[in-house]
Amino acid sequence: MTNPLDNLTAVDKSEVLLEALPWLQEFEGEIVVVKYGGHAMTDEHLKAAFAKDVTFLRQVGLKPVVVHGGGPQINAMLARLGIDSEFKKGLRVTTPEVMEVVRMVLTGVVQREIVSLINADRPYAVGLSGEDATFLTAEVHHPVIDGTNVDIGLVGDVVKVAPGAVKDIINAGRIPVISSVAPSRDGQLLNVNADTAAAAIAGALGARKLVVLTDVEGVYRDFPDKTSIIPHMSLAELNELLPTMSEGMIPKLQACLAAIEAGVKEAHIVDGRKAHSLLLEIFTDVGVGTRIDSPLKEGA
Repeated sequence: MTNPLDNLTAVDKSEVLLEALPWLQEFEGEIVVVKYGGHAMTDEHLKAAFAKDVTFLRQVGLKPVVVHGGGPQINAMLARLGIDSEFKKGLRVTTPEVMEVVRMVLTGVVQREIVSLINADRPYAVGLSGEDATFLTAEVHHPVIDGTNVDIGLVGDVVKVAPGAVKDIINAGRIPVISSVAPSRDGQLLNVNADTAAAAIAGALGARKLVVLTDVEGVYRDFPDKTSIIPHMSLAELNELLPTMSEGMIPKLQACLAAIEAGVKEAHIVDGRKAHSLLLEIFTDVGVGTRIDSPLKEGA
């Protein structure tokens, strides 16, 4: 694929760097939690671009933390093993048999690939999951569907984050790459939605930003009208729009809401189908997604 920078003159490139400078200065030393998922995890060019983006963040003084899912990869492995997988209102029903596959794929395949891609440039990435040092603790999630509590098996919500182990990795100059599985208080391993895990982790780490990569351009006021994309919204607007959103977008916006309520200053919904969208959203004046600011930042 052609590198878009190849078409820029030296002056153009210098202007790009100058535009980024104020943001580099503002975010230096800050933790940025990135939820990595969607098409960006399945396209080879986008995977390589994402790894370079994360390495760039670390090189210029930010402290990136990657939290990943792996739905397509889990689906492929379940199909390969001949294991049926059912969804209820977008949530995977996770039997003990399915949980074994989820754990194997997330921590043994997807995480290792992300770590390897980042480390191809610089030896920064370290993989871990909620099981390591009991970093995350979860409890079984019982969603309410059509007014009824539904059993969807070994699916969990994060109820506690013990960030010490991850802070140690960050303070050592490394990039944590975190799989979204976590034990319950009684030791039962649970499948945790990566969006909600990333929000909980961002809050516990005192992150400056949560960036959620997804497969749309941003938050639409009137989907799919592209002219209705919202580049920036307040927390009040988010709460107002949340009930009108699609099932796929609701968990991501709820994650942004939870992160901001936990003290994160900015949450972003970014189109992961565009190469280097992570850098464009953080380091350019226009951005390429939707940014949600905390009330504290708005009043600053």
